[in-house]
Amino acid sequence: MSLPDWARAHGAPLFAATMRAVPADFQVTEELGYAFTGDGEHDFLYVEKTGANTEWVSRQLARFADIPAKDVGYAGLKDRHAVTRQWFSVPRWNAPDWGAFEAEGVNILDVQRHNRKLRRGAHKANRFRIVLRAAGLSEQVDAVEQRLRLIRAQGVPNYFGEQRFGHGGQNLRLADDFAAGRRLPRHQRSIAISTIRSFQFNDELHARVAGRSWNILLPGDTANLDGTGSVFDVPEVDEELQRRCRELDIHPTGLLAGDGSDAGNRQWLAALQKARVEPGTRSLRLRVAEMAWEIGESGLVLSFTLVRGAFATSVLRELAEISDASRRAGHSQEVPSPG
Repeated sequence: MSLPDWARAHGAPLFAATMRAVPADFQVTEELGYAFTGDGEHDFLYVEKTGANTEWVSRQLARFADIPAKDVGYAGLKDRHAVTRQWFSVPRWNAPDWGAFEAEGVNILDVQRHNRKLRRGAHKANRFRIVLRAAGLSEQVDAVEQRLRLIRAQGVPNYFGEQRFGHGGQNLRLADDFAAGRRLPRHQRSIAISTIRSFQFNDELHARVAGRSWNILLPGDTANLDGTGSVFDVPEVDEELQRRCRELDIHPTGLLAGDGSDAGNRQWLAALQKARVEPGTRSLRLRVAEMAWEIGESGLVLSFTLVRGAFATSVLRELAEISDASRRAGHSQEVPSPG
């Protein structure tokens, strides 16, 4: 099933590029955003992995520590076809010697102690370094740099990336099965609910982008404080709120559908209501922090930081038409944890 070509905010893609030609072309570094206690019953392991998915690494750590896999903690799933650095927590019940741990494509870079298990979504941000391979890009330097400066200054629409919907949009079939009342395994049921909410959100955001209101506050909006889960209602928009919005300190939000939602696919919404899914909000705009770039003959090296739950592909689609080499090679992709 094909996905809609949701509206772009900054214009059509400027060039065609290949992403993830090799794992090192896509690097992700997790930022937890808090200090360790230095003691407690959990080892926090800072792991660099190449060509390995997060759940597989989690199982290898559990096997080495001789504990149940469910007791290993991590903040979010990271891409397989990439070089990623993220934290895992492992109980110290059996005092494992992490210097002796070995797994293909996995290196433990640091070990810390902490008093609590690492929970999903507990990290602050992800830092990206992405190589986009594109021939002849040096001939478009001015246009590309102008677009990059615009993205850095104004942010991008905070779409859920296409990987949320599965290869070729295959998760939409799960969403339809769930809405039709078919029994699904717990994991597939979770994917179906996430797919419904993400698709509905993207449709709402598309309408705001098309109406050029994705980056401004409207009366009746709910606003999100940048980089946090803090939200507040905006019954009226005054100059102070407009200023804060222009400066990317606050953002308008869209609905993450749930019980009581009344806009969108009625069959999907009825399924969410039956499952008693709590509605939520998500920022319509994504600030692209610490953005820097280098343009050469063979392509573009781009680095930036995004809050948790955001998708790097939502940044890239405002710049280029991306072909993912890892998908052509048959590599599976993982979905970042929801923010």
